[in-house]
Amino acid sequence: MSGGEEEHGPDRSDYQEFVRMELLLEKLKLLNYEEEVVAQHDLKPLNRHYFVRSRYLPSNPDEQFHMFHVIAAWLINTAGRSIPVPREDDDPIATASSILAELRALGVKVDVPPADLLQGSGELVIFVLYQLAEEALKKTGFSFKRPTHPRESTEDEFMTEDKAELTFDDEEDEMSDEEEEEEMDQEAVDPAEWALEVERVLPQLTAPIQTGSQDWRSHVDQLHQHSGRIDSSLEQTRSFLHKLQEDISHSMKKLSSRETAITSQLQHLIQEQRDAQAKKTDASERYEKATRRMKDRSRVMAEVNDNLREVKKRMEEKGRSMSDEAPVVKINQSLVKLKQETAEMDVSISVFQHMLLQARLREKHNMMSDMSASSPPDRAPEPSSTR
Repeated sequence: MSGGEEEHGPDRSDYQEFVRMELLLEKLKLLNYEEEVVAQHDLKPLNRHYFVRSRYLPSNPDEQFHMFHVIAAWLINTAGRSIPVPREDDDPIATASSILAELRALGVKVDVPPADLLQGSGELVIFVLYQLAEEALKKTGFSFKRPTHPRESTEDEFMTEDKAELTFDDEEDEMSDEEEEEEMDQEAVDPAEWALEVERVLPQLTAPIQTGSQDWRSHVDQLHQHSGRIDSSLEQTRSFLHKLQEDISHSMKKLSSRETAITSQLQHLIQEQRDAQAKKTDASERYEKATRRMKDRSRVMAEVNDNLREVKKRMEEKGRSMSDEAPVVKINQSLVKLKQETAEMDVSISVFQHMLLQARLREKHNMMSDMSASSPPDRAPEPSSTR
């Protein structure tokens, strides 16, 4: 998985979708998804073409999107991030947006709209799950290693002996002295034992002829072999595809005829549904108008209620002021006090008038006394009238 694949998104090849889905399924099996997801959520195990979008494969967008949501949430949590547990009432757009956001947070560059994931299948869905599986495997510490092939000891011996035979001619001159010593040793060996040893070792001394990688004859032979295999496989595949095409054509005809029959049978129901939809739209418009009028009248009623509360408040204040008897009591008390003071003033005035009258009488009496004393005796004073 290269960085260019992460930057530019999933591959657009038709066959790549099938290959990527099979690789995704293998990675999910490595993560033990059958026990972690399938068993816990009571789901069916995935097949190797489950998320592939093709007209030759059955599809169920709701079921596939739910499976995609469950597996993506599990992979995100396994990769070290946190996402809520999937529920059936989750918003699909919000769910797809959150999954893409978590994928970007894990360092994978992907720039696609969330609506492309709503079908629950296709190359984008496989790409997202594949990248999440990669991150989950990294988090768990799993890594793929190159296979190690065990080598047999006999092959090493054959290669050593072959190399020895190939270099024997070059070293023949240098080993002449050693050969003389070996000939001397062979004279001391029993011929029967030597023959048995030659029979035992002779099969191992046969050097296989190995053709080089640049030999064009071997390439031509391989091309002919592969061409024959392709021709034989092509005949079988062609017959299978021809039969598949006939089956699909027959099924499409059946579906078309059934669709036409169902459409003709349900035409009146469709018309009734359209009429009901139009009535619903009209009723919705009337309801909106009535709602606006009710809001306006509610606002007017609220203003009238405010004014009414203000008038009631003022009336209550007036009533409290009119029913309050304290000022009247004070006024009565003031009147009583004023009457008392008036009576006292009348008494004082009467006393003063009496004293003034007495003073006047005494003064008049004194004047009369003085006048009688100064007048002759033969004339008696005239009596004065007093009131």
